[in-house]
Amino acid sequence: MLLEINKINAGYGEVQILWGMSFNMEKGEIVALLGSNGAGKTTTLRVISGLLEPMNGKVYFQREDITFLKPYKRVELGLSLVPEGRQLFFRLSVYNNLKAAAYTKKAREHFNDTLEMIYNLFPILRERRNQPAGTLSGGEQQMLAIARSMVCRPILLMMDEPSLGLAPMLVLEILKLASRLREEGYTILLVEQNVRQALKIADRAYIIETGRIVKHGNGKELLNDPDVKKAYLGL
Repeated sequence: MLLEINKINAGYGEVQILWGMSFNMEKGEIVALLGSNGAGKTTTLRVISGLLEPMNGKVYFQREDITFLKPYKRVELGLSLVPEGRQLFFRLSVYNNLKAAAYTKKAREHFNDTLEMIYNLFPILRERRNQPAGTLSGGEQQMLAIARSMVCRPILLMMDEPSLGLAPMLVLEILKLASRLREEGYTILLVEQNVRQALKIADRAYIIETGRIVKHGNGKELLNDPDVKKAYLGL
């Protein structure tokens, strides 16, 4: 098991968001966390990445207890987050945004090789490498955010709402990238508002409501689930 979340309770101050959250992932999977706004999806990613300390429960990565490990230590182990809203350095060039992410020893040692891999996967970033990130289109900025998270050569790539704010055609392109990244050897944990498209590419998915998992199964099963159709697909 690559990742195991075991009975996590978490929140902000006195407001509890997650209630006994438990799920797992195997290496090489695309697993989607789906649900309405405020369900607890981003909070779950914050707990896994170490940005939020849980009230109780455990987080295991490659069978190691990382529940209270610092975020930068988790990056060194192979966890990387593509945050909601991209959070790029808009005044820096594409290249310098990528260079800034190479802060671990492994990332620095392999930066040139990783950069070539990124440019092959995202040819537009090679063309725009000297251009300020703030002048890129929305889709190009999302590609850069994903590429930046790859610089530390993660095992598990967590993507938080990668299609947010993008045109429909770009949504499909960005989600297809998740499948391509899986083919390159990455394991993907995907939080996505476009439930239909997420279920099409996910091996498995978990539906979250008010901080609790209420359904889980493979993508095709959930696409045909009457409750999922009614609540999230408008059918």
